Amino acid sequence: MESARKETMKYRTIGSNPTTRREVSVLGLGAMLFGTSTDEETSFAILDRFAEAGGSFIDTANNYAFWAKGTQGGESEALLGRWRASRGVGDEITIATKAGGRPNKPGLSFAETGRLENIEGLSAKALREAAERSRELLGLEKLHLMYAHIEDPGTPLEETVQAFADLVADGLVGIAGVSNHWAWKVERSRSIAAAAGLPGYEVLQYQHSYLRPRTDLPARRSPDGSPGLLDGELLSYLRAHPELTLVAYSPLLSGSYVREDKPLEHDYDHPGTPIRLAALREVAKEADATPNQVVLSWLMGGEIPVLPITGASSVAQLNESLAAVDLELTADQRARLDTAF
Repeated sequence: MESARKETMKYRTIGSNPTTRREVSVLGLGAMLFGTSTDEETSFAILDRFAEAGGSFIDTANNYAFWAKGTQGGESEALLGRWRASRGVGDEITIATKAGGRPNKPGLSFAETGRLENIEGLSAKALREAAERSRELLGLEKLHLMYAHIEDPGTPLEETVQAFADLVADGLVGIAGVSNHWAWKVERSRSIAAAAGLPGYEVLQYQHSYLRPRTDLPARRSPDGSPGLLDGELLSYLRAHPELTLVAYSPLLSGSYVREDKPLEHDYDHPGTPIRLAALREVAKEADATPNQVVLSWLMGGEIPVLPITGASSVAQLNESLAAVDLELTADQRARLDTAF
């Protein structure tokens, strides 16, 4: 049974450059809490199961998880480095990390890291230091994929674009990605890169799930809302640029689809939510699947295919997500999910 699951893992290519593009599993594993809230033994078991099932795309960041122990982050990357070394893992498994949001000193809260002066930012100096640190912790000669984690209004886009291009040219980074940026900044950054003949962002990571949050509410860092939420403008941009890869974090809303002790955040308190939940549960019952599995299948097989990053604090949770790879929604089921609002 276990080998059958491995044989049915599906894959897709990220990146367009023949020398740096990579084939990764259609389901990614989030390692945010590995090494902090999720202890090493459990983390290793989850990673082992993911790899055994054919999973080959793992997501982390250089600031994970600074809030758990009052550090500057790095616990997740360090644990992944130890796992890679102990298991003899090579470049067959893609590790994606992020830079730009690491606190400049330990002990800062989320609110404090929302102020520009308290985080590393996206300057050329900060990005190179971050890449070197992440390479060392992960045990990689070249970072497979590095994202600009959050926006840095204090650094010109031209500097950040050039810094990523230099890291790629120097062999420190393979693919450049961007996360939690407004669509216009993504487009402007990619235009700057194209005009200069430089490699630009090829992978976009945003929070995306089946339920639709309100986008008119002020966010922690911006009164205009959250640049980390996938919106219609970004979807339109992705339709126009099929060479780009969309990665979704928090696709299962921290368990809110299936756990009564995990209520939905206030962003989802609007009339459309009950309608979409009803459609989701109806399809899940028909498909003999869990709502979580239907959400993941819906994301992976949509008009714009999404590469979801699923978290897990146990092997059982991971197994539930892995089963979604084999779940094929019918055209009718997908249409009902799409039109529920």
